[in-house]
Amino acid sequence: MDKNLAELSSHAQLESHGYAIVPDVLDSASCKAYADALALENAYAAGSRTLLASAWCQQLAQQLQERLQPRVQKDQPPVIPTHYRAVQCTYFEKSGKRNWLVSVHQDRSIPVASRIDHPALQGWSEKEGQWFVQPPVAVLEPLLALRLHLDDCGPDDGPLRVIAGSHQSGFIDPARAAQMRQQEPEVACCVARGGVVLMRPLLLHASSRSSGSSLRRVLHFVFAPPHLPFGLRWPEPS
Repeated sequence: MDKNLAELSSHAQLESHGYAIVPDVLDSASCKAYADALALENAYAAGSRTLLASAWCQQLAQQLQERLQPRVQKDQPPVIPTHYRAVQCTYFEKSGKRNWLVSVHQDRSIPVASRIDHPALQGWSEKEGQWFVQPPVAVLEPLLALRLHLDDCGPDDGPLRVIAGSHQSGFIDPARAAQMRQQEPEVACCVARGGVVLMRPLLLHASSRSSGSSLRRVLHFVFAPPHLPFGLRWPEPS
C-alpha cells in the first residue's frame, strides 16, 4: 500500500480509492472455526453464493460489522452504516486443485427475492435458485463489499487487484476498462489471515491464478441499505 493511502482513514480510502484494507479483524482461531463450518456443510464449491442461509454465516456478518465499527469509525462517519445489513455472502477458494482467474470487471448484479418487470432493471439471471439483477448505478453505489480472508493471501496467492478510484466512473464498458487498466497501476490487495478488504462493487477489480501452493479462502459479504427501489426486495435468509 502506498504511503498516502496508508495515511487515510478507512472511510476516506473508500470514498477516494474505492477500497480499504483492515488487518486483524478476526484472530486465527476464529478463522479456523469458520473454515471448519464451511467444510462441515460441504460448501467447498468455489463461487457458492448462498451461505447467508446458514446461521453461522449470519452470525459472522453481524460479528464483522460490530468488530469493524469501533476500529474504523473514529471521527469519521461509520464505514458500514448501522442500518445496513448483509444481503449476500459468496465463498471463493483458490488452491492447487481449484485455480482460476477473473478478468477485470465491476460487480453489477445483486440478489433479490423475486423478478420484477421494470425498464430500469437489466440482466436477469437465476443462480443456485436465487434471482439476480443488474440495477441502475445509483442502487449499486452505496453498497459495500467486505472480503474476509480465512488464510494469508500474498502476491503468489492470486490476490484481488484493483484500479483505485475507478468506482467513481459509473458503469464502465469493457473497452474503457481495458484502457484504464493500461493507464492506471493495479494495486494487489495482499492480506494476512483474519484481515478484511472493504470495497465498492463498482470498483474495477480482477485476480490472477495462484502461482503458489497455499490455500486462499475468502468470504465475500455484501452489505446494503434495507430497502430497494422499483418494488425489489432483498432475499430473506432461510
